[in-house]
Amino acid sequence: MFSLEQKRALVTGGSGGIGFAIAQSLAQAGAQVMITGTRESVLAQNVLELPGSGHGFLVANMADRAAVSTLADQAGKQLGGVDILVNNAGITRDNLSIRLKDEDWDEVLEVNLRAVFALSQKLIRVMMKQRFGRIINISSVVGLAGNAGQINYSAAKAGLGGLTRSLAQEVASRGITVNCIAPGYIATPMTAGLSDDVLTTKIPINRVGRPEEIAAAVVFLASTEAAYITGETLSVNGGMYMA
Repeated sequence: MFSLEQKRALVTGGSGGIGFAIAQSLAQAGAQVMITGTRESVLAQNVLELPGSGHGFLVANMADRAAVSTLADQAGKQLGGVDILVNNAGITRDNLSIRLKDEDWDEVLEVNLRAVFALSQKLIRVMMKQRFGRIINISSVVGLAGNAGQINYSAAKAGLGGLTRSLAQEVASRGITVNCIAPGYIATPMTAGLSDDVLTTKIPINRVGRPEEIAAAVVFLASTEAAYITGETLSVNGGMYMA
């Protein structure tokens, strides 16, 4: 079930905890995977740990518009095409809104929202010709509920929801689905500084999530079994926020 044999996937942010777990799960399902990120040594090691063969990596800074512009072409050339795009790369520049610097607003919106649009825009041309495509955007619970001190991050992740719904309507007739996954607190370096009390008191399931649980949702949405699901935001948050 949920076989991705003969599918080619591009995963941004593949050097981090969630991105690497996504890449592993896609590869386990049979996909050929290309991961991107800024840390070449980590990417090179992560590729070696992916099951199967034919995987690769590309160093790309999603804040660099020229790099984002060429990324789709590079990935398509190395993979022979792209069937699945997982927009996972993201950054935080947290501060209370009254103290937030313009550059911190701009950089978060650039990486977490604009780069997603730019990469998706290029790859939907390929997917339209193939009459098949899966675009999966990794959002966040704070894009739904908001969070004090993360106004830039929350705005960017909320923007992904609107982008997802609008793009889904544009490309549905071409066999392309576009969906969001909104993780809650996941056990990654990003949440390592938060106390257990802060994490678990907000979560009815009473634990943080695992990167593999986000990856499982990605594999499902990338599969043919999810062909009738598009424009949706799937919350994977242990009940932390129920819309």
